[in-house]
Amino acid sequence: MEFPKDLKYTKEHEWLKVEGNIATVGITDYAQDSLGDVVYVELPQEGGAVTKNEPFGVVESVKAVSDLYSPVSGSVSEVNDAIIDSPEAINEDPYGDAWMIKVEIANPGELDDLMTADEYQKYVEEEK
Repeated sequence: MEFPKDLKYTKEHEWLKVEGNIATVGITDYAQDSLGDVVYVELPQEGGAVTKNEPFGVVESVKAVSDLYSPVSGSVSEVNDAIIDSPEAINEDPYGDAWMIKVEIANPGELDDLMTADEYQKYVEEEK
């Protein structure tokens, strides 16, 4: 299981990569592994608002339907339409091509609440 060091993590198993004031958001390797084969993804529209800790979309697998929670508040600047057409990419490359949305961060202070890779790895091990 991968825990890339350059990412931040949530307790709901989303990751984000911050570049300037843009956060790229996806689900973690642990999340996709727990879900099993992903068959459907619902994402917000570009330009829509997301709120920290509130659902922004849905991921459905053969095992379960799960809400996706935004790690930060802001405006959706880009949506990865490719995973809507090919949701299985989430299982294949959760930290790469299968990112979900990019958010223009409204409050950079919200990043302080997120976990580092080491903290998230410990959290996952405790949750098992």
